[in-house]
Amino acid sequence: MSAPKLVEGFYQRIWNNGDVDAASELLSPDFSFRGSLGNEMRGHERFKSYVRSVRGALADYHCEILSCVAEGNQAFAKMRFSGRHVAPFRGLRTHWENRPMVRSSIVQIRRFSDR
Repeated sequence: MSAPKLVEGFYQRIWNNGDVDAASELLSPDFSFRGSLGNEMRGHERFKSYVRSVRGALADYHCEILSCVAEGNQAFAKMRFSGRHVAPFRGLRTHWENRPMVRSSIVQIRRFSDR
C-alpha cells in the first residue's frame, strides 16, 4: 500500500468511520502519535482512547485530506477537520457549532514488510 493510501486509510477508517480496531491493522504496535491538540501517545490502546474522546465530543467528526505528498516512509498531509462540539472536551464547554479547522499532518509510515 502506498504512503498516501495508508494515510487515507488512517483518516477514513479510524477517524471518519470510528473503526478504532483498524489501528491494529494499519499501525505498528509501537506507533507514536501526536495529535493536533498537542497530546503525544504511544501504542494502540492510548491512541484508540484518544480517538474515542475526540469523536465523542465532536459529533459528525470528519477529516478531509486536502493534499498529501509522500517521500520514502514519510507523508505530509494538509487536512481539514470538522465536527459539531456536543460534549465538554479538553476543558471547553459545549457550543454545538461546527467550526472547521485546517491543519497539517506529518506521518511517518512503517510498511507492513518492515514489522
